[in-house]
Amino acid sequence: MQANIHPDYDYVIFHDTSANHSFLIRSTYKSDQTMQWHDGKHYPVCYLDTSSESHPFYTGKQSLVKSEGRIAKFNHRFGFTKSTGKEK
Repeated sequence: MQANIHPDYDYVIFHDTSANHSFLIRSTYKSDQTMQWHDGKHYPVCYLDTSSESHPFYTGKQSLVKSEGRIAKFNHRFGFTKSTGKEK
């Protein structure tokens, strides 16, 4: 490896502001802001809008697609069946 060409790789706190959840991992992210971690040390912090703690896909709180209801209403109104896709 050549010297002085790689970014610093150190611990950084990533804080999900919507879920108020933090996790400490190693990263090359740079920040002037710091936060105290559970071990009492201060680490640079990166604020996130969404992480696995708040994203609907990972929390299982996805809403059903509204178009699914519109399609069913259309098929019911015009007499289409699910199995054949043809009118009754």
